[in-house]
Amino acid sequence: MAQVERTLEEQRIEFIQRKFLATPLAGLTVWLIVGIAGIFLPITATVWVLFIGTGSIAYLGIFISSFTGENFLDKKKPKNTFDKLFLHMAGQAILIYAIAIPFFLVDYTSLPMTIGILTGAMWLPFSWIIKHWVGFFHAITRTVLIVLLWYAFPEHRFTAIPFAIVLIYIATILILRNRKIPTEE
Repeated sequence: MAQVERTLEEQRIEFIQRKFLATPLAGLTVWLIVGIAGIFLPITATVWVLFIGTGSIAYLGIFISSFTGENFLDKKKPKNTFDKLFLHMAGQAILIYAIAIPFFLVDYTSLPMTIGILTGAMWLPFSWIIKHWVGFFHAITRTVLIVLLWYAFPEHRFTAIPFAIVLIYIATILILRNRKIPTEE
């Protein structure tokens, strides 16, 4: 039986109708752990928690997706071009460590700022894909708050910045849960 090819717009509508909770819940969890590590652990351990944790958000999102009903690994779902685009956006976020690491080697306190801003940038194309302002809110608010906190609390960069990101994730998840999901164009 031949599979019917869906148009790009049909795939976009299908993509838009998803919950989008697993990945933000993963991000929230990781940044919360980083903030707690910043309170209780020495800075060298906190740096490792930040690197390993933020590098694991996608994998944690895959795990959480089985509990949110999104099930990223479901082989029965038809292929969707926007899933591939989302994976490319995640890959872009990982490549951005190439910017964060050299700055980290010069000033280790730059790490929460650079990783926090650069990995948050993937929310901009996400907003375009789902035709909703939540990604613009997330990326812009996250960037502005991170920069402000980086300058305002130089001694607390490994706690203030992660906890601000957690608050933005909470707001983002609430917005995603309450957004009106269009059924057609």
